[in-house]
Amino acid sequence: MATDIVKIKPKPAGLDKPYVGKIIKTMSTVHLALYRWTGGLLGSKWRVGSAFPWGIPVLLLTTTGRKSGLPRTLPLLFIEEGDKIIVVASKGGLPGDPLWYKNLVATPECEVQIKRHKMKMSARTASPEEREALWPKLVAHYPDFASYATWTDRIIPVVILEPAG
Repeated sequence: MATDIVKIKPKPAGLDKPYVGKIIKTMSTVHLALYRWTGGLLGSKWRVGSAFPWGIPVLLLTTTGRKSGLPRTLPLLFIEEGDKIIVVASKGGLPGDPLWYKNLVATPECEVQIKRHKMKMSARTASPEEREALWPKLVAHYPDFASYATWTDRIIPVVILEPAG
């Protein structure tokens, strides 16, 4: 299993504090603004540096709010598998599923933006077998996913985005 070859980070103290979700939301809002403002010139890569010299690709996912019916957009890390895009509903290892995931469960139709390219997609949660096959690739792509999985009691959903139509 991929988590065997990845160094698992200890759960940070205070991760379950109420303000952590607010910090994540604020950071996402700033990231989203930079991405949109620059057409992905800024914000389309995450954690560029020695561990990830080329950075980890970031897309913008727009869902439909399950309660409001309004569009909700946020940046997410992703990998591509053919014409499919794979994202992880990790929420940084926090206890509950992220709201964007709940929105996709309610309304699978969504939009993905990679840099300036926008695509209509349909979302579904990976089956247990698909998740088992994809998880090592996701952890190899972004090792912190393995840590997040140890910080929560829930099974972190893997979401497959497929071209609509």
